[in-house]
Amino acid sequence: MKDSVLDQAVAQLFNTIEFQAQPAGLYDPLRYMVAIGGKRIRPRLCLTTYGIYAQDLTPSILQPAAGLEVFHTFTLIHDDIMDRSPLRRGHDTVWKKWSEDTAILSGDVMCIDAYKRVAQAPPAVLPQALALFSKTAAEVCDGQQLDMDFEQCGIVPMEEYMKMIGLKTGVLIACAAQMGALIAGADAHSQQCLYDYGYQLGLAFQVADDYLDAYGDQKVFGKPIGGDILNEKKSWLTVKANELGATGLEEALAAPAVTAGQKEDKIRRVMDIYESVGIAQAAREAIGELSDSAIAKASAASMDQEGFESLRRFADSLVGRVK
Repeated sequence: MKDSVLDQAVAQLFNTIEFQAQPAGLYDPLRYMVAIGGKRIRPRLCLTTYGIYAQDLTPSILQPAAGLEVFHTFTLIHDDIMDRSPLRRGHDTVWKKWSEDTAILSGDVMCIDAYKRVAQAPPAVLPQALALFSKTAAEVCDGQQLDMDFEQCGIVPMEEYMKMIGLKTGVLIACAAQMGALIAGADAHSQQCLYDYGYQLGLAFQVADDYLDAYGDQKVFGKPIGGDILNEKKSWLTVKANELGATGLEEALAAPAVTAGQKEDKIRRVMDIYESVGIAQAAREAIGELSDSAIAKASAASMDQEGFESLRRFADSLVGRVK
């Protein structure tokens, strides 16, 4: 299926997506989050893998694909509360625009809405689709808890960090890749290969996200640069810097960041440490290796060359700019 057809289908899907009208205080934040957009990575990947094995874009694939994005958006609403993030995609976060209570409840109903959409998968595969989605949803919560736990730790081993981002980010992208293939009727082996493709690509995407938090352009990235540093988060960059023997990193991360001057100084100090151990280059290399691993996983699935190339293009569109 052509990329232009898939792009148009995703755009149309989210231009026409509807939520319950009342109570407006509960559902307006859902409409707000959808309206401010996003990359739509998960539904686009779901439709990409579906299009390798089938052609008819009916509600039985479109609604589950939308459900994956709705679920992802629910996690963002709650993550922004936990991270105290004021901006999301260049706009006020829900808790900042409304309140924490509203963000919690609107996030809850968004999670429920996601299940309603996934439940529109074809009856023949509905049990498998719901099982895959439910397992994924629980794993995403596991990953978020690990992420919060790491904030109370000193040095986090890279193996543990990669496990965390695999749960927090990788499994939902993997779910999207398998969901499309499952609904299209792909064989079990190909479904697993595509799940593995999505998982590795999810790891690459998260490392790229960590990289862009420090080295990106705020206008492009959609949120303040250096947020992970100011929040003292354990990102791939901090974990790798410790692994490479960086000195003074914990002290720099613990520095106060109340005033604008303190924030600028803290970010500068940490970035100087990153530069001293070559973090930027190390991150780009890791992103490239993970992306290559994803492509290798996809190559083992049963599909034609056109389908394989569509997955290669998708991977490049996701992380190619920082490889």
